[in-house]
Amino acid sequence: MKRSQPSTSPPTPSSPAHKKVKMSPNPFNALVDDTEDGWTRVEKRKGKKGKKAEAKIDAQPARFMYNSSEIIKRTHAVGINDIRDLVLHLVADAPPPSWVRIENPRSIQKVVVLLTVGMTGKSISLPPISTSAMDNPNVPVEIPFPSPPGTLLPLIASKFSHACPTRAPGETTKMFSALSTFFHVPVTGEEKKRRQQERLNSERSQEKSALQYLLTLEQMIEHEYPIPSYMADIFQAPEDWIEIPLTEDGTFPDIYGIDCEMCLTEDGKALARVCLINYISGKVVYDQLVKPEKPITDYLTRWSGITEESMVKATTTFAEVREKLRETLSAKPTPVLVGHSLESDLRSLKMSHPRCIDTAVIYHHPRGRPLKPGLAWLTRKWCRREIQNRGEGGHDPEEDARACLELLKKKVENGPGYGQFKTDQESIFERIARSTRSGGAKTAVVDHGTPASWHGAKATASVACKTDEDVVNGVLEMLPNNHFIFGRFLELSDAYGWVTGKAANETLVTELADSDAEITTDPAKEAVAAAELNSRLSRVYDALPPRTAFIVFSGHSDPRRMAKLNGRKAAFEIALRMGMPPTSGPAMWTTQDGRDLESEVELAKRGFLFLCIKDA
Repeated sequence: MKRSQPSTSPPTPSSPAHKKVKMSPNPFNALVDDTEDGWTRVEKRKGKKGKKAEAKIDAQPARFMYNSSEIIKRTHAVGINDIRDLVLHLVADAPPPSWVRIENPRSIQKVVVLLTVGMTGKSISLPPISTSAMDNPNVPVEIPFPSPPGTLLPLIASKFSHACPTRAPGETTKMFSALSTFFHVPVTGEEKKRRQQERLNSERSQEKSALQYLLTLEQMIEHEYPIPSYMADIFQAPEDWIEIPLTEDGTFPDIYGIDCEMCLTEDGKALARVCLINYISGKVVYDQLVKPEKPITDYLTRWSGITEESMVKATTTFAEVREKLRETLSAKPTPVLVGHSLESDLRSLKMSHPRCIDTAVIYHHPRGRPLKPGLAWLTRKWCRREIQNRGEGGHDPEEDARACLELLKKKVENGPGYGQFKTDQESIFERIARSTRSGGAKTAVVDHGTPASWHGAKATASVACKTDEDVVNGVLEMLPNNHFIFGRFLELSDAYGWVTGKAANETLVTELADSDAEITTDPAKEAVAAAELNSRLSRVYDALPPRTAFIVFSGHSDPRRMAKLNGRKAAFEIALRMGMPPTSGPAMWTTQDGRDLESEVELAKRGFLFLCIKDA
């Protein structure tokens, strides 16, 4: 919704209408007016119709109206998928949403969507969410106008009349990525049938090869693999890391199953054993215990299978083990590594590798993404045998590596659809490009990191940014030539100390899980970051051409308390599995803690959506 603006009366014509002049009939021409010297100017009828259409659009501008009665019927607030479907309705061929009405939607020329992580109700001086049973917390809230003193984002109040509560995706104890949900959409029934037929035709004609299951760069980024620098400038490897070069010589590469086991030392987790098995022969190529540099504090026998007795024999250092692996994996052509959640093994080896197959990716969890299936479950489900059933004896890396290779062979034999439980999805940009209504609409993503390697891979253009200033400049650059532009601002959430992503969340958990310190925010940093964001939003809005739909959403709220509780829960579960459950203190996990976690997850999922259309 947009703030109403004062209306003006249309100007009164100052000159009388010109008299029509007879001309020979021509369906493509129409008389416009007379000029001096007896000449008459004409223009194509199509142009005249276009002007009439423009005048009609100006007389009936597009606008958004929330359908509160429909929103009240819902169990939850408007979801990120609802925002995505609204965009697809405006740009492509998706049906109109029920929770919002768009008057004259075909008059909208462009759609600009900005994800502003860190924006909260406090930022725009919204009243606290009512806890009364008579009030529905999902109904759009009117934004105070003019903005009261202390409002951090006055631009929002001046351009949008209402804030619509939203809910990020997730489960009862965790929150999923709002970004991933926005950029991925279930395919239509017609497209699903086409893809199934295409898949069948491909499987019939395609040579059965394990190489078709190599992770793409996009998948490696999504699953947070340590990526070689020559593939993408996205992973900043520490100095003690190595990367395996990518080489070809026209022959089929060797394929190795790999599994690593860890133990705890005074410096944290350290590699304790690595096993490498050849895919074709099934022979163990390398199996070595590793002597950590620091004293071992916990052998993690229940999971690693490593015992104090076995480690007495370990004399090979981490450097020696890695050098041996480097020698094996630097062959020509570059060998393929197969593992389960292989990114963890590579991180334990401090190594990046270009050719990876991950059984946690090529096989699916029965409940779908982003959940990953366990190796023992996959082996029992698809290979009809049990592994990791040694109880306190822990895992055997040779057993796990062989299971990964067996799963890959099953996949190769039965085709890409084997072992998958999924609802087919596609990028929002694929849907827009395929739509006949969009007429080849051009799209752009302007985001931190390298969007061209991830969610912007299917867009017409993508702009990689390092700061929010880069984002606003990129959006302004993309505006003239694109119909749909997406941008993301992060500096406000950074000022709050919020974190997103697996690696950042693990850091937060480490810092907060055992801490009783109150989670706070620096007011000075918050004020500066909010002022910068307000200025950037204003610059984008001022640059929008008429009839542009401007959509701003926050994605989620503060995730820190949720992360802290999840850290405590994880620490308690680890202690419980090791047979050392705490009986009291901060490490104890109670039923009340579980209820608190579910409550904090729901709070973290809350966000806001703002809709308006720039008229002029």
